[in-house]
Amino acid sequence: MSNAILKPNSQNYCDVLIVGAGPAGIAAALTLVASGQNVLVIDKAVFPRDKCCGDGLTTGALRILEMLGFDPTTVANWKVCSDVWLRSPSGREIQLELPNSRENKTSQFAAIAPRIELDNALVQHARARGVKIIEGCAFTSVARQTTDDITVATDSQDVYKEIKAKYIIAADGMWSPVRKAFGASQSGYLGEWHAFRQYVSNVTGPARESLYVWFDADLLPGYAWSFPLPDGRANIGFGILRGSKYSVQDMKSLWPELLARPHIRQALGQDATLEGRHTAWPIPARVTDTKLSSGRALFIGDAVCAADTMTGEGIGQALLTGVLAGEAIIGAHKQGVNAVRKTYESKMRREFFADHRMSHILGRVLQNPFLTRGVLRIAGSTDWTRRNFVRWMFEDEPRAAVLTPRRWHRKFLKRDGAFETSNLSTSN
Repeated sequence: MSNAILKPNSQNYCDVLIVGAGPAGIAAALTLVASGQNVLVIDKAVFPRDKCCGDGLTTGALRILEMLGFDPTTVANWKVCSDVWLRSPSGREIQLELPNSRENKTSQFAAIAPRIELDNALVQHARARGVKIIEGCAFTSVARQTTDDITVATDSQDVYKEIKAKYIIAADGMWSPVRKAFGASQSGYLGEWHAFRQYVSNVTGPARESLYVWFDADLLPGYAWSFPLPDGRANIGFGILRGSKYSVQDMKSLWPELLARPHIRQALGQDATLEGRHTAWPIPARVTDTKLSSGRALFIGDAVCAADTMTGEGIGQALLTGVLAGEAIIGAHKQGVNAVRKTYESKMRREFFADHRMSHILGRVLQNPFLTRGVLRIAGSTDWTRRNFVRWMFEDEPRAAVLTPRRWHRKFLKRDGAFETSNLSTSN
């Protein structure tokens, strides 16, 4: 290991080192750079790279992307969706429509974007905003720590073999090497959810344009989905909660039988064809029970287990954790590392903990087919319930907003979505 002293103006010196260039890390980087911080992002991958995901973007995620200045037209297969179908364990289906127009304007409340395209577009957007990103560079260890900064080692063979920073933001996934280096690893942890996904083409059924969620009784509290993409393609998959009827080992053998179920076959159409190989991944959703920071490191995204414990959705949560980490450093760095950590942890408790607990309670309700049927029957009973249930489902407002009065506002469940455009301009 080199003993050279790194100078503040050297290439491998920064205010904040972000490990991981996924949505969480890029959201943190954009937030910090906007305030003038010197930021360096490293990622072991080379983009574009795929990430096993359902590819769905909620209203909350879309609003954060818009706030960060992201342009959805940079994602070739971005698909806006407003028509949602939910299937009860009884077989009853209800149609819900997200709002998409107001006063000759359109806005987005739900979208689907393949992660191989979305993540790469976010990396390019960050670079255009002045963020320095080094690909193919993996964090390996903490080399040295002082009272003022920290030096980390990477697997790079060039100037970035060592990087000195005042703070580290770990956006490096559920099994975060940074967490482990800071003594905060979660030994034996396998996530709350496990999901299984494959792309399909030649979709000729209604799933070509509509988003489907199937709450089949044997999957509860899990579910199956089909999210439409352009040109007759879809992202289709299912998720199970660990400890439920099916084990992770059952998922591969269950997949052909699930695809053959009549209601899924009807939605996709008889000519639907599976593409490539299926992929599976664990989803960490235990933010209230995990360590949020350690030393000069803040943990975000999957590294802080921030996914929604009811649905397993995680892109919006990852983006928000990145923004909160950036804001904590911006607002408290002059008071020192303890103030930064305290500020970040306070922001996380404020924005995540009530929603996580609410999702946990609702997830337990969904374990029971009878209760799930009741919830969906109520959701589809009137125009008012259909309109507001779907907005709540797609995180137009935080999950537990009704129980947290500090988050109430005059336009509750009445706000426009993201990326508002004129109907006239989009029709030309």
